[in-house]
Amino acid sequence: MLHRIRAITLDLDNTLWPIDPVIRRAEATLWEWLTDNYPRIPAKYSAEDMLEVREAVMEEHWQKSHDFRFLRKLVLEKVAVDCGYSADLVEPAFAAFDRARNEVDFYPDVMPGLELLASDFVLVAVTNGNANLETIGIRHLFHDVVAAAEAGFAKPARPIFDKAIARSGCSPAEILHVGDHPQTDIQGARDAGLRTAWINRDGEAWPDELSKPDAVVTTIPELRELLQPAVQRINAVS
Repeated sequence: MLHRIRAITLDLDNTLWPIDPVIRRAEATLWEWLTDNYPRIPAKYSAEDMLEVREAVMEEHWQKSHDFRFLRKLVLEKVAVDCGYSADLVEPAFAAFDRARNEVDFYPDVMPGLELLASDFVLVAVTNGNANLETIGIRHLFHDVVAAAEAGFAKPARPIFDKAIARSGCSPAEILHVGDHPQTDIQGARDAGLRTAWINRDGEAWPDELSKPDAVVTTIPELRELLQPAVQRINAVS
C-alpha cells in the first residue's frame, strides 16, 4: 500500500537527532545561566529538587501535560519566587535553555535523506517536543509543523495526528507516519488511519503486544528507497 503515499508525517526527537544529549546540554546551560544570574536558586535547589518540583507541577497541571514549554516555565517561576526573585526571570532563563535545546546533532543520514524526501513528498513534522525548525535550519524542508503544545494533545492521542492530516492536504491512507517510538508514534498513527514506518536505528525488538508497523527502516535514505514506487506514481501523475 505504500505506493499510494503522497505525504509523510515525521517525528523529530530520536528520529532525526538523539534527544538525550540535547536535553542534558540544555539543562546544564540553564543551570549555568541561573548560577551566573540568580545564584540563590542553584544554592537552594539541587537537580533532584528541581525534578521534584517538576513532578509536582505536572501532577497539579495534568491537563497541560502535553505542553513542555508551559511546564518548564512554571517550574522556573515557582523556584524563582521561592528564592525571593521576581518571576520576570522566567523568560530569559527559558530562552537560555531553548537556545541550547535547538542545538542538535543530526544522525549522519538525516540531511541527505530529508532533502530527497522533501523533493517528492509533502513533509509535516509532528512532535511532542519544542524543537524550533527555523532555529535548527530545516524548516524549509517541511510543508508544516504540528506540535503538541499547539494541538492541545500529545502523541499518541488522535487529535494531533488529525491536525497533521488536515495540514498535509492528503487523506490518511496517503500519509506515512515515521517515528522511533512503537506506541507514541506507530500505534498512535495507526489508530488515526495512517500508514506507519518504524525507524529502528538500534536494532531493538518490536513489542509483542503492539501491531507491527507497515515498514521498518534504519535510516532516512532507506525510507526513500522503500517509497520509490510512490515516487514513480507521483511522477507519472504529474
